[in-house]
Amino acid sequence: MSKILGIIGGGQLGMMIAEAAKKMPYYILKVIVLDPTKNCPAAQVGAEQIIADFKDEKAIHELAERSDIITYEIESGNSDVLKSVQSKAEINPSPDTLRIIQDKFLQKTFLSENNIPTAEFLQINSIEDLHQGLKKFGYPSLLKARRDAYDGRGNYKITSSEDIQKAHDFFKDQNLMLEKFVPFKMEVSVIAARNTKGQITTYPLVENMHEDNILRETIAPARVPTIVSAKSKDIAKTTMAVLKGAGVFGIEMFVTENDQILINEIAPRVHNSGHHTLQSCETSQFEQHLRAILGLELGSVKLVHPTVMYNILGSKKFQGEYIPIEITDEDIFLKMYGKKISKPLRKLGHINLVAKQGESTEDLLQKLAVIKEKVRVKQLT
Repeated sequence: MSKILGIIGGGQLGMMIAEAAKKMPYYILKVIVLDPTKNCPAAQVGAEQIIADFKDEKAIHELAERSDIITYEIESGNSDVLKSVQSKAEINPSPDTLRIIQDKFLQKTFLSENNIPTAEFLQINSIEDLHQGLKKFGYPSLLKARRDAYDGRGNYKITSSEDIQKAHDFFKDQNLMLEKFVPFKMEVSVIAARNTKGQITTYPLVENMHEDNILRETIAPARVPTIVSAKSKDIAKTTMAVLKGAGVFGIEMFVTENDQILINEIAPRVHNSGHHTLQSCETSQFEQHLRAILGLELGSVKLVHPTVMYNILGSKKFQGEYIPIEITDEDIFLKMYGKKISKPLRKLGHINLVAKQGESTEDLLQKLAVIKEKVRVKQLT
């Protein structure tokens, strides 16, 4: 029997979940998203929309009344309200998992309590706590907002004593934590899935490059020794085993200079670094997420083609309408998100460069260097 799927958030991730749902009509009758932006990306591909804030209690209750299953593409939903409506709709990943992951201090504490490697951290309740924490961790260290921060927006790197007051004032009255800086040589991630029956699977490790704390490129597979991939996979599986609920999770990690693996952050949803799976793998992360929350057998995570994903970001130099981007190369897959207005570093779309037979990752990176100009966002005059 097909079900009605509700999604907290209707941005590009919700859009691609909705598109995957269209290919599974036997299991999903329709999709309803809760999003504050009228005609959000998911609505543009056929999802019904409740226009309200992600945390709006009344709107979450309405979504639960109209849905059989609720999931999310953004961590900003109200976990307490979601927990209260579990009698109306099945919710995955679970509200308890969302509550832990929404708060970076609770998330790090959870990882530490389960012997999962992460950077050292401390709760910060005052400027005095910050001074004491910096005595312990030294410089640089990262002061972080515990909630409602993503793409690096909630981080302040403290490099000297002169930064302490500025960093503390930057966050005003937010709840904070301090994290010891990790001198890493590479940022990587594992897209992992767990279905309602407890089956766990992981996609191959990928390598990530950031620009202004926002993901810019993902290389699949990561250019690392086999032992690093194996460690990362084991850590991801351990993490999924202790988290409650089903779905796809993006697990971001650091590879240290001596090839140790530390978890940086976990996203309880499909993830930007998994977009390559749309073309690179036998099962995309979006289909996998639906399989997981529907209790179906998880799909194959086999990497069929080495792929490089490149995010199309808004120019730092303007805000407004932009010239439509077009790509005609048959091995370059363009996905735009339907956002009419460009803002500085806003995620507007992505491209996947897929290796032809005999092509290497280095070949793809050389090709990307050539075509970057074609996907540069330019103002509509």
